[in-house]
Amino acid sequence: MTAVVFVWGTFSARLTRSDVTGPIVFVGVGMLIAATTPLDAHTGTESVTVLTEATLVWVLFSDASRIGLRELRTDAGLYGRLLGVGLPLTVAAGAVCAWWLLDAPVWSALLIGAALAPTDAALGAIVITHPAVPARIRRLLNVESGLNDGIVTPIVLVALAGVATAGGHGGSGMLDAVVQLAVGVAVGAAVGTAGGWLMRTAGARGWVQEGFAGPAVLALALSSYAAAGASHGNGFVAAFAGGIAFGHMAGDRGPRGAFYVEQTAGLASLLVWTLVGAVAVPLLYGRLDWSVAGYAVLSLTVVRIIPVALSLAGSGLGRRTVLFVAWFGPRGLASVVFSLLAVEELGAAGTPVVVVIVSTILMSVLAHGVTAGPLAARYGAGAPPDRPPLREPAHTARLSWRVRDSARPPA
Repeated sequence: MTAVVFVWGTFSARLTRSDVTGPIVFVGVGMLIAATTPLDAHTGTESVTVLTEATLVWVLFSDASRIGLRELRTDAGLYGRLLGVGLPLTVAAGAVCAWWLLDAPVWSALLIGAALAPTDAALGAIVITHPAVPARIRRLLNVESGLNDGIVTPIVLVALAGVATAGGHGGSGMLDAVVQLAVGVAVGAAVGTAGGWLMRTAGARGWVQEGFAGPAVLALALSSYAAAGASHGNGFVAAFAGGIAFGHMAGDRGPRGAFYVEQTAGLASLLVWTLVGAVAVPLLYGRLDWSVAGYAVLSLTVVRIIPVALSLAGSGLGRRTVLFVAWFGPRGLASVVFSLLAVEELGAAGTPVVVVIVSTILMSVLAHGVTAGPLAARYGAGAPPDRPPLREPAHTARLSWRVRDSARPPA
């Protein structure tokens, strides 16, 4: 495993230019491990849960720390469209398709639709950092993926309770959802603001030892998640809100700390995808059929594209941009977390749901991984330039160099 990580790191730019992404490689490695050394299902699930949740927190925090508050306010209307209109429509469309195509009970259909609604910017990192794609569109995809998992988490929890008890009350669940989101934002913003201010102040006085600044920010990201959980808020939303606040308050110290977090998250994500291949993929053996495959295709296409197109109608983005944003909604770490919740809460009864979710994730890993580079380059070549007020923040530009070479299309 360590040798594969080294080889991937050494040749990652070349492989990425050939549309071979990290998730594709390491899911394959996991499948090879499962074929040669099967893992205990319970132990494997626990390992994936802990590692996946920590990785998702780090990804959300580091991505959010590169978002300028001014840019966030400028395009608040677009974020509201995607999250307030597009996301609920995506959940509803996914649930209806699961009920119709898979003949799933209502609560199971809702669980599938909600678990597969959030997107993962890290899985489409080539698009998020591709220099040909306008910074405004990259931010739009990044912010959407940072917030949508937190918004649907309460819906997933309500659906899980419904599956387990064949009952539940959606009204109180949605009220809890609003409370969890609000608490998560408040706690995350408070932790990120305090941590960013302290890091900037200590750095100005020479109190920060450079070798430990990165690990400190890594711990701050986990602290925002833990503090929100202790306050009955949404930890993933808190991590994203904390990252935005930290990036705003930390000044020049922010990019260096976020770089360390991003590197750590990158390594952890490779391990997550390996465990998905080793633990989750074997669950699919003997359980796949045409209806599951058909649902995966629908989930990645019409279930995502139509709601996004409807939510962005009249936004002035243009048809090419809307279709580009609609297609790049890869399913990744958040959906993995939700499938693990289903395993923990439902046991064997949750296996049909997990099969559908994992099948869709794997299809997304392949489809979005292969198309990210070529479509980003093609779209970027004809995309309108950013509007004057929406220039990429300087700290974003400094951090983007790590993947620009790997994302640049071959000459």
